Amino acid sequence: MTTSGSALARDLTAPVRGGRLAVTHWPGEGPPVVALHGITANSLAFAALADALPGVDLYAPDLRGRAGSAELPGPYGLGAHVDDTVALLDHLGLERAVLVGHSMGAFVAALAAARHPDRFPRVVLVDGGVGFPPPEGTDIDALLKAVIGPAMDRLSMTFASADDYLAFFRAHPALGPHWGPHVTGYVTRDLTGRAPELRSSCVLDAVRADGADVLGDAETLAAVRRPRVRGELLWAERGLLDEPRALYDAERVAAAALDPARMPDRRIDGTNHYSILFPPAVEEVAAAVRDALAGG
Repeated sequence: MTTSGSALARDLTAPVRGGRLAVTHWPGEGPPVVALHGITANSLAFAALADALPGVDLYAPDLRGRAGSAELPGPYGLGAHVDDTVALLDHLGLERAVLVGHSMGAFVAALAAARHPDRFPRVVLVDGGVGFPPPEGTDIDALLKAVIGPAMDRLSMTFASADDYLAFFRAHPALGPHWGPHVTGYVTRDLTGRAPELRSSCVLDAVRADGADVLGDAETLAAVRRPRVRGELLWAERGLLDEPRALYDAERVAAAALDPARMPDRRIDGTNHYSILFPPAVEEVAAAVRDALAGG
């Protein structure tokens, strides 16, 4: 069992290609929801959402190459995460589920719904899922570094103790002001190794492959516009380091030309890329999930 925030979760695994996918499950008698995390995150990114959705049967996998699923082999890429998510549903005996995706996980959710609309009839995309093709000739590695450089830098760092690791995150401008049990559980789940060489569990090759798909894969970038992909896009007011320039703004969302009948969008004020998943903003995400469940 895992304690994170106030909701009591249990750990389970599901058979996937190359091994078993680690999953955090917050049991409920309501309809199933599967939550997919960001590129260097893990399942406990959704602990606060579980608290905000009492009664909902919520499953959040550690995606291939992260945390409890770090040992799963490549090839990586968003298609592998889609396959793993379908395998999870099959293992659980579920015909369909609402998908919630944050950041990279939102791109996985949109791609899964595009490929398997009968299995994933509604999606909630949280500060992700809508991308723009890069100019021809763009160096994808350089672009990835520009977008998530600080997160990638962390993957090569070592820490002498768990306290040092927590102190690193306490100083994070987007997470530190929202510190509490949810954030502590989330960042601690990523920690692996032995002191004095503790490190992130994220596999760099997985991050690179997944990031390349987010930034440049044609199918991934087109997924959110597929006619049978339905849901809602929620976007944060501020960026990955709590800077004023966010991943999305009104002009970029308008340029994406989403069909408002299929994919309405709204900004969640007072949030950054990470805090949108933590109180109090997570209540807005929970409301979107309830709407998706009602419409599915």
